[in-house]
Amino acid sequence: MRAEDGERIAEALGGRLVEATTLAGGYSHETTLLTLDDRRVVARFGGGDPAIEAAVMALAPVPVPEVLLVEEAAMAIAFVEGAVLSQVLAGAPDDVEGLGREVGRVIAAIGDVTFEAPGFFTGAKLAVGAQPPWSEQLVPFAERCMAKTPDERLDERARAAWLTLCAGHAPALAAIDADARLAHGDVNPKNILVARTDAGWRVAAVLDWEFAYSSSPYGDAANMARFGADYPRGFLDGFVEAFAAHGSRHPDWQYLGRVLDMFALTDLVTRAAGHEVADQAATIIRAWLSGGVPRTL
Repeated sequence: MRAEDGERIAEALGGRLVEATTLAGGYSHETTLLTLDDRRVVARFGGGDPAIEAAVMALAPVPVPEVLLVEEAAMAIAFVEGAVLSQVLAGAPDDVEGLGREVGRVIAAIGDVTFEAPGFFTGAKLAVGAQPPWSEQLVPFAERCMAKTPDERLDERARAAWLTLCAGHAPALAAIDADARLAHGDVNPKNILVARTDAGWRVAAVLDWEFAYSSSPYGDAANMARFGADYPRGFLDGFVEAFAAHGSRHPDWQYLGRVLDMFALTDLVTRAAGHEVADQAATIIRAWLSGGVPRTL
């Protein structure tokens, strides 16, 4: 972030910039904590269309930061007190199943918002562009991604086998092709703030809505479970239990979520060599090639 960008945002919010600190953010944008003379705000630069993201956040039926300012390539949101879930999980929290249930309940609630059709948002009014059904998109999408996946991450044989696996499971998505519910698109512990209260764990805010779209929420659940082997024991059990109670409408929702997650896994491995999350995605792909797509989370 340029100094003048922070000063411009501070002035637009009626304050004076005291300090700017870069925060860990997504791979497509820069996130900066701006300390003003009267409050703290978070500025986001780059990534998707801020106007679309702000409109999605206004509809979200879960805790989100207040949107304070929207520009063409930036947005400012209120700073929310809370601990990043990834850090909490790394610290062996108490009542880990309760924490999982709270997160599962909140993530499931995102899908309570519905739209007229599935697809990606095309403007701040959240109109959805026409597109082929997901069941018909997975294979061609995988073909494009495998063509640009580094050989050192997945060799030619693995890439070909992944295309075959995608082709074998893509038809299952026909069961949810018509679902038009709000999906966050990037549910993971780095995008969730939590707080411990006398009543137990609560989600303080769900962050980073730039990838939100209209579809099935099962992909969000699978996204959270993608690296579940790294979570403390009990968290994922609590998450699945609560999500099933609040957000599942299909008996095979966990499997369908895994198949939806094939889109994200396929996209992740296209990143340049040395990308940690992409390497983790490749490890999952190789595991699925040897053991099959999991039926549960």
